[in-house]
Amino acid sequence: TSTFMRVRLEFSGGLELLFNKVKHHEPVLEGRDSIPFGELLVWIQKNLLQERPELFMSGDSVRPGILVLINETDWEIMGGHKYVVQDGDSLVFIPTLHGG
Repeated sequence: TSTFMRVRLEFSGGLELLFNKVKHHEPVLEGRDSIPFGELLVWIQKNLLQERPELFMSGDSVRPGILVLINETDWEIMGGHKYVVQDGDSLVFIPTLHGG
């Protein structure tokens, strides 16, 4: 049997514009049943992010000012960058900084 995992990703508050104007994604990752958060970010950048990566990524993490919720809980509480994303997890990315 092949191993795979499915995660739910949501980009809102304007971030969806960087992802071809699509807010909700449900990718299936073949060959694994979990993935470290940092590796998932690299996968998102390579496979989903369409433009202006500097507005989403900073180094190997999300840009400061982007709130990440993992299963409706602040990712900092879940271990931040060290969190291991599991099959069925839901991740929401929301920018908290806005120009004025």
